[in-house]
Amino acid sequence: MKLWPVVTAIIGLVVGVVIGGKLIGGGAPSVTETAGEGGASSSGGPAPAAPVRWKMASAFGSQWPIQGELGLRLVERLDVISEGNIKIQFFEPGALVPALEIFDAVSSGAIDAGWTTAGYWAGKVPALQFYTAVPFGPDAMEYAAWLYYAGGDVLYDQIYEPFNIKALHCGVHSPEGSGWFREPIESIDDLKGLKMRFFGLGAKVMEKVGVSTQLLAGGDIFPALELGTIDATEYSMPIIDLNQGFYQVAKHYYFPGWHQPSSIFELQINRDRWDELSVAQQAMIEVVCGDNYRAGLGMSEAAQADALVELRAKGVEFHKWPPEILAVFREKWNEVVAEEAAKDEMFNTVWQSFTAFREKYAIWAELGYVR
Repeated sequence: MKLWPVVTAIIGLVVGVVIGGKLIGGGAPSVTETAGEGGASSSGGPAPAAPVRWKMASAFGSQWPIQGELGLRLVERLDVISEGNIKIQFFEPGALVPALEIFDAVSSGAIDAGWTTAGYWAGKVPALQFYTAVPFGPDAMEYAAWLYYAGGDVLYDQIYEPFNIKALHCGVHSPEGSGWFREPIESIDDLKGLKMRFFGLGAKVMEKVGVSTQLLAGGDIFPALELGTIDATEYSMPIIDLNQGFYQVAKHYYFPGWHQPSSIFELQINRDRWDELSVAQQAMIEVVCGDNYRAGLGMSEAAQADALVELRAKGVEFHKWPPEILAVFREKWNEVVAEEAAKDEMFNTVWQSFTAFREKYAIWAELGYVR
């Protein structure tokens, strides 16, 4: 029996479906036809919704662990669950538009969708940085609680609506490393004057301690490090940083990733395309994105130990920030968030929602966890 005619009745069961592989959705031209929900099929049931054929630009390469994997998994799962009704073609970074131009391309409708992360759009909407990672912030479970059940998503939708974008949280990964350096960092003064690739709100913290930061997309970092355009970099967690090859230039790898205790990925969809979907099609995308969140958490946690073993074999030295340096980072973070909240109304609104939830959650975190 075909799944599609009864999909609305079983959509709640979809999350449990797990099928491996990395099939990329079909390469048909980008087109979304109006769904014919009001019609009837020859069998007397509702007519199937019109097929979706979208092009999706990615900020992360298909060969990248976790980040690329989750983008491929998204299109593969949607193809399977919809029985071919929803096909999204994954495009490598730069193949449709540069990674840092996905927002504008999705907003205008030049492309249908983007696989990216909200923190890349800090220059457009500073508050979006809260939807990738927050310095000294939550782990993936606490993040999910705020996003889905404590108002975070309501604000997220409000932020994106004026830009004609529907965005969904569609993956998460483990805590990151804190940076790759050519020489050990013995004191906070050793950071002063360094040119460093840094992401999101953490970049403003680093600037407070004298680092000159710039935001580079993932594929641009290694060349900049190798050529000396930057002196140091942070990017992601061990399995992904290993894949990027930073150890070939910088051998000192610092932890913990205070700036990104967990990191969230998003699926951006042009709002007009989203509104053309049937309710069932929208539900499928939401369900697969939710399952991608689960998959990202397990996938990323499982991969780190082997990556660390391999990095050590390549001569990488692991360092933990001493308490006195972490204390400086935290102090500067408190300054940054107060300054940003004073400058931007939406940033302040999201920050107030975020902190109010964390204050209540702290009671459970203290009593409920063994760490």
